[in-house]
Formats: sequence, C-alpha cells, structure tokens
Amino acid sequence: MNKLTAILIDDISSALEMLQNDLELKHPEIEIIGTAKSVVEASKLLRKKQPDVLFLDIMLGDGTGFDILEIHPNLTSKVIFVTASDEYAIKAFKFAAIDYVLKPYSTDDLTNAIEKAKLQIIPNKEQLTVLQESISHPNQRPKKISLHSSDKIIVVNLDDIMHCKSDNNYTEFYMADHQKILVGKTLKYFSDILKEYGFIRVHQSHLINLQYVKEFIKSDGGYIVLQNNKTVPVSVRKRTEVIEALQKL
Repeated sequence: MNKLTAILIDDISSALEMLQNDLELKHPEIEIIGTAKSVVEASKLLRKKQPDVLFLDIMLGDGTGFDILEIHPNLTSKVIFVTASDEYAIKAFKFAAIDYVLKPYSTDDLTNAIEKAKLQIIPNKEQLTVLQESISHPNQRPKKISLHSSDKIIVVNLDDIMHCKSDNNYTEFYMADHQKILVGKTLKYFSDILKEYGFIRVHQSHLINLQYVKEFIKSDGGYIVLQNNKTVPVSVRKRTEVIEALQKL
C-alpha cells in the first residue's frame, strides 16, 4: 500500500500530539513527515517538503492557516482544515464549500476526512477568500458562496442568486444573469445556511432571494412572481411566513 505523506500544523502542543498519535495508531496509510506550531515554522518546513495531505489549524499564534496558504500559493497538498467547534466557523466552511474536521473529533471524523482528502479537489483561491472573509467577519452578511457543479467550483455573489429549486438530492441555482447551476447538495442544506441572509423557503421545492420578488399573488393557492416574471409556488403552510417576510422589506 502506497502511503500518503502528511504535515500537521497546530499551535497547541496537546492537540498536535493527539492528532499525531491518532494518525500513527489508527491510520498506517499516513506517514507524518513533519509538524509545525506556527506560520514561520510551517513555511520553513513547506519549503523543504510538500506532503500529500496538510492538516491545518486556522488560528495560529503568529497568524492563520490562510497566511501559510498565501505564502505557498503553488502548494499541491490536499488540505484538511482542523477547527474548534464554532458555529460561525462551520457556516464559513459551508459557504466556501470546503471540508473540515471539528475539534474534538472522533475516529470516524478523522477517517472520513482522510478518505475525502484522497478525492479532494484542491481549494482554489476564490474559495479560500470566501472562507477567510466569512471567518474574519462572522457578524456580517457573506458576499459570496462557492458552488460545486459536476465539473468545477463556481464562486458566486449571494445577491446574484434569484431562486433555488430542489431536484431530488441536487439543487438548481437560477442566477440573475440567466445562468443555471446544478449543485450536488440538497435544497435543505442551502436553506439552512442562506435563511439568515434574505432567502426564504416558500415551498418544499423552492428557496427564493427576497430582493428579487416582484409580487405575491394570493389567488390560485398563492405564488411569487420574480423580477424575471418567473413564478414560484407558495405552499399553504409557508403562506403566513412569506407575507410577514415581504411586509418587513
């Protein structure tokens, strides 16, 4: 079996030792070729060695994990972000469409992360920017979100999303420029992370951006007319919530 080489970066000694022990005991397919506790140490190490997998904490004593990635823009390592259990951080990772492991992690969490890393597309610069901005400004409305289509990762402005429609385990994004993007996650997944930012689930199969609502027609069961004149049905149980949301605009 070919081993995957790894470098571990965490400024907390106990966390670093725990991760190292877990990998050595439970994941013989991983060969640890170095560890670091700071941006400076990590940068020196990465100039000498390029691992297959980089386990990277976000908050370090002399900077952040993002600083390391900016210093090494041509790094080809698959990145597994390791972060504390923080609701803002979790939301940031979802907006950036980047996988992560939460501390304290379980054996299954670590195993799943390693399996995903083997198949992972290296996060692009735009994804990392989305992640960094979301974590740096947790109380501000995110400006962008990363979407995984079948063959690429597309970073879009939240304000350009008009409407999302469920397609079984996929979600269709309808953009203001008439572009349609099919993403391999459920509508519930996107509803949960977008509902605080001007989006509302008006139907089991539909999520809309309130800023694109042209009118709400109460007859015929109730439906929304968007600014592009497309209509979106409103379910009976969502009717009151929709009316209240529109009255607040």
